[in-house]
Amino acid sequence: MSKIKIFALGGLNEDGKNMYVVEVDKSIFVFDAGLKYPKDRLLGIDYIIPDYSYLKENIKKVKGIFLTHGHESNIGAISDILLDLPEIPIYGLKYTLEILKMQLTLDKMDLNKLTLKEIKPNLRLNFKACSIFPIRVTHSIPDATLYVLNTVDGSIVYTGDFIFDPTMTDNFATDIGKLAYIGKQNVLCLMTESMYAEKDGFTSPKHRVANFIRNVLHDNENRIIMSVLPAHIYRIQEIFNEVSKTNRKIVIMGKYLQDLINMSLENKYLTINKNKIGDLANLNEKGVVVLISDLKEKPYANLERILKDNDRYIKLMETDTIFITEPMYLGVEKRMVMIMDEFAKKNINVVSLSNKNHLLFHPSKEDLMMMINMMNPKYYFPIKGNYKDQVENANLASKLGLKKENILLKQNGDVITLINGKLIDKQENIPVDEVLIDGKSQNDIGEVVLKDREMLAEAGIVLVSATLDKKTKEILAGPEILTRGFIYVKDNMDILKESSVISERIIKNNINNNYVDYNNIKQEIRLNLGKYFYEMTDCRPMIITVVGEV
Repeated sequence: MSKIKIFALGGLNEDGKNMYVVEVDKSIFVFDAGLKYPKDRLLGIDYIIPDYSYLKENIKKVKGIFLTHGHESNIGAISDILLDLPEIPIYGLKYTLEILKMQLTLDKMDLNKLTLKEIKPNLRLNFKACSIFPIRVTHSIPDATLYVLNTVDGSIVYTGDFIFDPTMTDNFATDIGKLAYIGKQNVLCLMTESMYAEKDGFTSPKHRVANFIRNVLHDNENRIIMSVLPAHIYRIQEIFNEVSKTNRKIVIMGKYLQDLINMSLENKYLTINKNKIGDLANLNEKGVVVLISDLKEKPYANLERILKDNDRYIKLMETDTIFITEPMYLGVEKRMVMIMDEFAKKNINVVSLSNKNHLLFHPSKEDLMMMINMMNPKYYFPIKGNYKDQVENANLASKLGLKKENILLKQNGDVITLINGKLIDKQENIPVDEVLIDGKSQNDIGEVVLKDREMLAEAGIVLVSATLDKKTKEILAGPEILTRGFIYVKDNMDILKESSVISERIIKNNINNNYVDYNNIKQEIRLNLGKYFYEMTDCRPMIITVVGEV
């Protein structure tokens, strides 16, 4: 018998940042380690990863991080974690590790110093009293896998992202037989995603858009610029399949997208007629299809660069058609509408997929209920998605006969404790947080920096500068008041003059017997000018004081 703890360091009540921990006695198994992109309030932050302090504190227990597939919401935190904890083994199927290696190389990490372990479907990995069994499932990317963690009290099943679609083959196919076999064993706890838990029916066939692509190609004879999510290989295959039926060529823009497609071709994850691939010489030809994508940037960044005429190669023509090849997803609605509106102002035709008629590769109600029925778990843990989606997922399990006390609705950090296969309500909670990554910095930016950025964005900055005589401490120059993003200087000279008078008075008051209290000067100027600016403008700019000696 064993003691099992299950909890999320990220992924619950949010979109992305998936990271789930199963601790069996003295062994820790981590499933996925993803990132998410920031909302508008996180100024300048590139992406967010889970706080993995728990892993650092228990590093000797960690058996590895097991990746389900190569999307950033599931592998995007690996580079940052490995910079800090390079000894952690990373497990994944071939394509997942190939995607990860590309990202690690971009981040200039030495692959030879890391432990990347390629696994194969249906081949068991043994860890003393436990074992891991990977089973291939269907997603928009090849080699997506579900993990079965076998313990003496039963198995913990983590599905990752999946759908049921019998038309998918080879590296995209779900191994239904193996899933059914696992379900006939003792499944102690099933963990499934919740993103589409409110959507009726199966996701299939709403995830397939070949007919839509065909119609776009038929209805628009001039150049078509297609925006793709780079790791959605199935969509790229659909595009190539339809373009191959025409006389058009495809130009692939961006080194990452080119490398990704080349790697997929070499490993036979994509089947493409290479004669259809053009180059920059074909970029402005009538009827050419241009593929663009984004990587670790805000959504539609490349489209925005083209829109603002900042792209080095692509210059908009009125005859162009912009085709956004993935349906709108949570968190990008406002930005997508803005982009489409700006293209419309330039009289550029924009085509996009309806998120009502077209879905991403995530399980809808029938997919989820089919998985629950096959697994027949004792306990059910809805994961991944907003809390309302987790609740809807829990309701599906309840309709299928699972006892409400065995359906586990949790937040990040809430611990599920199972002792000898029975749920023990210990009300335990693991401290969780978010690590904010900005640019090349691997350190958490923190709330203080964000508040400074927010202040700068909302009210601007005021710089107070003055120069003192090194011997006499008399003011030789200034105080001069410089502003950026605060007030229009020509219309507010009186405010600047009074600010200089206040600053001069504070500086003189803090000079005593040739001793200057610089810290007090900065504090008093910030306090007094802050009050004055708020009285005059209702704004609180950031105030920086620089006093030097010559």
